[in-house]
Amino acid sequence: MTGPLDVVVIGGGQAGLAAGYHLRRAGLDFVVLDAQATPGGAWQHTWDSLHLFSPAAYSSLPGRLMPPQPGETHPDAAHVVDYLTDYEQRYRLPVHRPVRVSGVHRDGELLRVEADSGAWRTRAVISATGTWSRPFVPAVPGRTEFRGVQLHTVEYRRPKDFAGQRVLVVGGGNSGAQIAADLAYGTDLTWVTPREPHYLADDIDGRALFDHATARRRALDEGRTDTGGVASLGDIVAVPPVRTARDAGLLKAHPMFTRLTTTGVEWPDGTTAEADAVIWCTGFRPALSHLAPLGLRGPRGHIPTHGTRALDEPRLHLLGYGDWTGAASATLIGVGRPARDAVQSLTTFLG
Repeated sequence: MTGPLDVVVIGGGQAGLAAGYHLRRAGLDFVVLDAQATPGGAWQHTWDSLHLFSPAAYSSLPGRLMPPQPGETHPDAAHVVDYLTDYEQRYRLPVHRPVRVSGVHRDGELLRVEADSGAWRTRAVISATGTWSRPFVPAVPGRTEFRGVQLHTVEYRRPKDFAGQRVLVVGGGNSGAQIAADLAYGTDLTWVTPREPHYLADDIDGRALFDHATARRRALDEGRTDTGGVASLGDIVAVPPVRTARDAGLLKAHPMFTRLTTTGVEWPDGTTAEADAVIWCTGFRPALSHLAPLGLRGPRGHIPTHGTRALDEPRLHLLGYGDWTGAASATLIGVGRPARDAVQSLTTFLG
């Protein structure tokens, strides 16, 4: 067992690195524990064609602009992995990997972080484990009876794996639209969405989304009318591949089916479709099982917070899980501000 440290950061993806940057600047004694074997967080596990919503300069962590990727206006995931690797090295962040944390426990005036490689005693914890490790698949009737292939967004890689097959893509968000666009040319595609797809205007990218999310957070903090946030603009960013497939008439959405059958799906009116594979682009849940020993979970599995600070445990901050832990905090450009605020709060708290 080591420590006591000032702060243990759990998670070495973009949120954990942003926290590390501000902890380094604050002069606090800290470590970052990352379950991954190599740098890059979830970006090293995405599908091959994934690109950012925004140019590199608008997809940066604090202190270091992401360099442009030659030949690409919107960098791909591999470029993001290279950037995060360089960021970690540039700021000499003390990342330990692979370290899988099993639980955070109260230990008198300290917290104890238990992991497969040992334990750390610390005055505070920043949890930055994200959502990628907790894919969500809805409990659709017949799901266990379907004899074809089922996989989630996290397992999809490339369209050639499904060449010539009948593929159902389920999900009306960005992942669903992008994977449907990826598969629109070489498969017999059926795209299923809970409601009619709502595209953002073609000229809107991640910069505008971040500005809109920030404006909403400021309005709420000042007691003004809720602007509706990013969701009021639409569900799908029309990145170039999605726009191309949409304009070619290849992204025709079907309503949600009632159930899966052994060989496909059935809709409420009794019509059916055969399928060789179903790809669930149905989102994620926050990866918070390591915090279970603290007994803080509230409605919908979230831990109630004020900003990033857990309401019932001031030694714990949560970072990068979505708007409930900071406006746009699940994005590269958005996580810097809540990371700074979390570290400022901890610096004051720790005295």
